[in-house]
This record gives sequence, C-alpha cells and structure tokens, in this order.
Amino acid sequence: MNNRIEAQKYVAQNRKARFEFAIGEKYEVGMVLTGTEVKVLRAGGVSIAEAYAGPTAGEIYLFNANFGEYKQAGSHLQHAAIRPRKLLMHKSQRNKLIGAVQREGVSLVPLSIYFNDKGKAKLELGVAKGRKKEDKRAAIKDRDWKREQARAMKNKGRE
Repeated sequence: MNNRIEAQKYVAQNRKARFEFAIGEKYEVGMVLTGTEVKVLRAGGVSIAEAYAGPTAGEIYLFNANFGEYKQAGSHLQHAAIRPRKLLMHKSQRNKLIGAVQREGVSLVPLSIYFNDKGKAKLELGVAKGRKKEDKRAAIKDRDWKREQARAMKNKGRE
C-alpha cells in the first residue's frame, strides 16, 4: 500500500535517465514556476524525458522540460511550454553542483517531479555520469535475469 502512495505522488518521471546514466548523488530542489505551470503540473501534463539541468550565470536552470498548455487560461495568461526554469537550492549545494559540472564533467539530470508533504513542487536532480554501451548491456541482462527469477518463483508457488 505504501508503494502505491509513493507512486501517486510523482507527477513526472524520467525513467530513461536511470538507464542512460549512472546516478550518483540526488538532490531535492525547488523550481520557479508560474501559476499556470503549477496547474499543468497538478494535472500531470509535464514531460521531463528530454530535460537536463545546467549552470547559467551562477545559477542552475532546468532546460527542455515540457510543461503543456493550460487549456482554461486565456492566451495572454499562457506560459511558454519549453523555457529555462530556475532551480532553487542552498548556495552551498549550488556551488558544489556547478563545480562538479565544470571540473568532473558530470551531468545534472532531472529524475522526477513531485509534490512534497507541504504541497510544494519539487524536482529530484541527480548527478550523473553517462554509461557506456557495455554497461547498458549489463543492466539489460541483469534486469532480464531478475524478471526470469520472479517468474520462476511465481510459477513455483502455483505447483
């Protein structure tokens, strides 16, 4: 039951990122959003599959996140679907992430967007290094093996 509650709290997830990258540290950060963007977020009309984060002018921004159109808003109140969105975090975290991106060549990948207990929209940001082709193959092999084990255990219980 607890897993179902966890699954419902996520608004958008980037499942492809967990396959393409080896995720290191994870951070929970806030986002600067307009009112219509929050309404689209609550409705689940957001995609972060192609999104990434990066430093610009001493701040960290989220790029390529697609916040769909809010149908009930007029054209003059509508937000831009794809625009850079500023991420909110502590200054020490921001400096650490900017340094990691510049020195170590890691990527900042958005993993999921969700609402916390207080109703604030949060972004789970991962510090990631790209996986090589053989690492991806090993991950696929491992996933298939676990799936086969689960099937075997399920069938064993029926006999």
